[in-house]
Amino acid sequence: MRIEDCFFVGTVVGKYSFKGELLLKLDTDEPEQYLALDTIFIGHNNGLIPYFVVASSMHKPGLLRIQLEDISSEDDARQLIKAKAYLPLSDLPKLSGNKFYYHEVIGFVVQDKNLGAIGTITGVNEHTAQATLIVDVAGISALIPIVDDIVLAIDRAKKIMHVATPPGLIDLYTKDA
Repeated sequence: MRIEDCFFVGTVVGKYSFKGELLLKLDTDEPEQYLALDTIFIGHNNGLIPYFVVASSMHKPGLLRIQLEDISSEDDARQLIKAKAYLPLSDLPKLSGNKFYYHEVIGFVVQDKNLGAIGTITGVNEHTAQATLIVDVAGISALIPIVDDIVLAIDRAKKIMHVATPPGLIDLYTKDA
């Protein structure tokens, strides 16, 4: 399994018991959907190692306690602390309406309510307080906040995201171009 074929699900943040149980900090709004995992991929040396999940339970909100096959001691568990955990993209639940996964909208055309087609989504910046779409507007990267008031609709079939950007936002990026 290649990392490009997976999505980040969380980080191993600690060990739970002397039996090698791990605490996985989930990166999701719906942690319960990961209670029935069969397999998980752990990042190691720029690759992914598959592990079978023997048991799992919610430890605290957003924190999954898991027991992996072949991880049976504190020392085994300690080696996985801070490791990133992944699942195959095919395991992602399908979203509908205006909900979307960041990776799925890359390449979508952005259609503004007032400006028309303004560019193509090239990425998503989620390393700031407010996640933003990175949109190629005539060779310039413009940032559009991902908020309900701006993102109006997603047309997955036509690969179009309909938005209503605040007046002047796109001009900030294109006025000197």
